[in-house]
Amino acid sequence: MKILVIDDEPKAAEYVRQGLSESGYAVEVAHSGTDGLHVAVTGDHDLIILDVMLPGIDGFAVLSALRTSRKVPVLMLSARGKTDDKVRGFDLGADDYLVKPFQFPELLARVRTLLKRSHPVATEPVLRTADLEIDPVRHRATRAGQRIDLSAKEFALLTLLAQRAGEVLSRTQIASLVWDIHFESDTNVVEVAIRRLRLKIDDPFENKLIHTVRGVGYVLESREVA
Repeated sequence: MKILVIDDEPKAAEYVRQGLSESGYAVEVAHSGTDGLHVAVTGDHDLIILDVMLPGIDGFAVLSALRTSRKVPVLMLSARGKTDDKVRGFDLGADDYLVKPFQFPELLARVRTLLKRSHPVATEPVLRTADLEIDPVRHRATRAGQRIDLSAKEFALLTLLAQRAGEVLSRTQIASLVWDIHFESDTNVVEVAIRRLRLKIDDPFENKLIHTVRGVGYVLESREVA
């Protein structure tokens, strides 16, 4: 899921960006109403977190202009908690309104609610490869019936591999699809993530599922044990 944060306060924007990234979301940040509106209209984000107090074009104006072209869910943030401001936001098409200061868990809960509402996931199937099962809805992975504790990024990586089981994915594909970033060639973030995933998914079991295809990338598949 891709989220756009439009907030002119660098510390506030970074706080939200870091928290959402650690929760497994791809996050883009814009620091002005003008830039934010351009990115929102031209992008393919699944959710927009929009601050009201912005230089130039304020959040209400951004929302009004955005609603002429897109129906992406919008969560408005504001230090102004007056009822009139909330009503104005909802009248312009906001999906939710959160008053600053807020605790990140509350923001995250509202983000998840809005994303579930706009992207129903109840029909997502459980992914299976050999004795490995991944439930995207419940955010749960098990192997041979044993629950596997994974971080948000590890779960996203494993889910990607399982969704395309049998297909070799390059480092560039994985970096782009999991982190939404094209890493430099000397960055080993993918290798490190794969290594950590293998410690949990493969090392305790005889049948290894995550395989390296030298010079190409990685693939999740069951192979006969020699």
